[in-house]
Amino acid sequence: NPWLALLAAVPAMAEGQLVDVRVINRDTGRALPLYSFKGDLWVAGEPGARYAVQLHNVTRNRVLNVVSVDGVNAISGETANASQSGYVLAPGQAAEIAGWRKNMEEVAAFYFTRIADSYAVRTERPQNVGVIGVAVFNEYVPPPPPPAQIGVQEKAEASADNAARSAAKAAAAPAAEAKLGTGHGERIAARVGHTEFRRQSTQPNEVITIYYDSRANLIARGIIPGAPRYGHPNPFPGGFAPDPKG
Repeated sequence: NPWLALLAAVPAMAEGQLVDVRVINRDTGRALPLYSFKGDLWVAGEPGARYAVQLHNVTRNRVLNVVSVDGVNAISGETANASQSGYVLAPGQAAEIAGWRKNMEEVAAFYFTRIADSYAVRTERPQNVGVIGVAVFNEYVPPPPPPAQIGVQEKAEASADNAARSAAKAAAAPAAEAKLGTGHGERIAARVGHTEFRRQSTQPNEVITIYYDSRANLIARGIIPGAPRYGHPNPFPGGFAPDPKG
């Protein structure tokens, strides 16, 4: 079946140089397939389904991930900007961001819903509904101190101490049907802690963007190939009339 072969070939992960990103249906535990269309990546959401943004740090260093849903920062609820708070992942670490953060222990679940019910619209910010973004930052690593010179050992040690204190003071990174948005759902446990993170630069080292809408809308726009159709009907397929079932 060529339709099934096409579905099998659809990737479920946006691969980055620093972080891989998936959109997980929390009701099934499966990653949503990604569809590439004119250079953009899309997923089809099912109205009412809860979802999470799964991040996987593929580097050997810590990275900061500023997560935006519908143009809103998933931690602070502010209109999203890459300079805001984010989630820090250790080398090789993966995490699922399953909702809008309410405190250090809980989030309000992400779920696909009609635009009028979306968190962005309910907080009067409808302009960017339908997109998930992750801005990724490398961590600043101070250069090693120069080798100590004879006669100035104490001065070199003082410089190294000052550099260490400066690093310690780094700021913590805190149509077919209606379009979909992301709702503000039930509270679910999602414990986090604070950590210090100094960004390597003021601009993200990588930005991963995934758009979403309903399957019907993505098919209508040609992003997902049309549903499989039965062959041209034959008016004389042969045989006798069977009894109906039931």
